Amino acid sequence: MKRISSTPRPGWKAFAESVGFNFHTFDGEPYWDESAYYQFSLEQIERDLEEPTEELHQMALDLVADIVRDEKELAQLAIPEKFWDAVRGSWQSQQQHLYGRMDFSYNGSGPAKLLELNYDTPTSLFETGFFQWVWLEDQLMRGAIPQGADQFNSLQDKLQQAFSELNLPKPFYFASVAESIEDKGTVDYLMDIALQAGLDCRYIPLEQLGEIDGQLVDLDGFAVQGLFKLYPWEFMLQEDFAGTILTSQTQFIEPLWKSVLSNKGILPLLWQKYQGHPNLLPAFFDDGGPLQPGWVRKPLFSREGANIELVDMCGKRLTQSGPYTDSGYIRQQLAPLPEFAGNYTLIGSWVVGDAAAGICIREDSSLITKDSSRFLPHLILG
Repeated sequence: MKRISSTPRPGWKAFAESVGFNFHTFDGEPYWDESAYYQFSLEQIERDLEEPTEELHQMALDLVADIVRDEKELAQLAIPEKFWDAVRGSWQSQQQHLYGRMDFSYNGSGPAKLLELNYDTPTSLFETGFFQWVWLEDQLMRGAIPQGADQFNSLQDKLQQAFSELNLPKPFYFASVAESIEDKGTVDYLMDIALQAGLDCRYIPLEQLGEIDGQLVDLDGFAVQGLFKLYPWEFMLQEDFAGTILTSQTQFIEPLWKSVLSNKGILPLLWQKYQGHPNLLPAFFDDGGPLQPGWVRKPLFSREGANIELVDMCGKRLTQSGPYTDSGYIRQQLAPLPEFAGNYTLIGSWVVGDAAAGICIREDSSLITKDSSRFLPHLILG
């Protein structure tokens, strides 16, 4: 695993905007960054990332079956009690799921360590599945990277295959918060893939979903029979219309049972069941005591590094502010992100259905990866 400096492609920003990648820069700072790329060997990809991803995915699914039968564990995950039966029913009826992403600390040797599961509303799809693949093809054509270079990236193909195989109602709606450019870009990308798979798709801002006689409806009063919502289940279950989830016939992607896996509480439960697994870190539900060196405190519901507290091996404390202060916490042993040229590197590993589908890489000057962290492409050589 190497970080290699690279010359950005001429005109890449104009191309990005022409294909809808309007969030390549945040507040004047680069989000997409091709001034460098990461190089992996095929063995590193297959042995250290692809195989563990699929194994951990299956372990997580096996754990869901235990959790939905255990009221204590459902309570530990802060799932509202009135939704327990619905969560259980969504799992027992084998409601279909689409995708997820695991985040790893990995330095090129030794087992990758699972930091968290993003199994409900993971973003960075467009950047991974399309834009970094175009970067690879362009750079090969320009001779800017070695001939024969490949990429661990079947994300777009696997998503298209999944949409063609899922039994989804027509029309099928896609929804996101209207004001989020990144979320809308992610949803637009998924809709385009679904259209290529032959699905009848419609977009609706989340704010325009309504309720009639216990059913979710669109602005015209038509029942929303199928919905991909890029909006976390923990937020959905707190909304005024949350009770509609219990009466609606809507087929949700992701299904309600994904609320079990998109929760940091899954980490101590995984450790409890599979203690000592080489890809897992010791993790426990937090008791509120002081954080010792070499540990991280995370809210059950946190995204993009918000409200994380970290104490490194030397006792230095790092914190990230955020809004996630109204739920419980877990603590997890620290697996410091590797440092390359002053950058701390996180690897996201994608799952579509039940198969590993590629990786994405985020960089930050801090050990805590945030929404502002840069996205860099990668390749496989040798």
